[in-house]
Amino acid sequence: MNIPIKVDYGVRALVDIAMNGDGNPVRASVIAGRTSIPEPYLAQVLHGLSRNGIIKSVRGPLGGHLLAKPPSEIRLSKVMACLGGTETPVACLDDASSCIHVPACAQREVWRNVAETVFKILDSTTIEDLVNRTRSNPARIEAVV
Repeated sequence: MNIPIKVDYGVRALVDIAMNGDGNPVRASVIAGRTSIPEPYLAQVLHGLSRNGIIKSVRGPLGGHLLAKPPSEIRLSKVMACLGGTETPVACLDDASSCIHVPACAQREVWRNVAETVFKILDSTTIEDLVNRTRSNPARIEAVV
């Protein structure tokens, strides 16, 4: 299964906003600098997150981006869905007519289980979980010192 870079960048940006926003807008240029996401691409990602109600964008000299809901309510499954990362491991899970082997295929159920397991993990993981993991990571603490 492939996680699109747009989804990876979206999650990184959301974690950055959650960790550094403190209820105040965070500028895209600052997010880009901290996360090493190219700013033009980050703008597209932030637009997608805003359009789907995950963040709010504030214009003006004190503007930037805020989480639209608490980080504990933003599930990775929602980020995947809104940024286009909903592909299944094999095409036949979405369209049984795409494969002549579907009626007797022994592996299709395995791929379905893989897709369901990945979804369960993404649906049970929130931005707050990732913020907490980041804050408790010893490598992060050493890098800050």
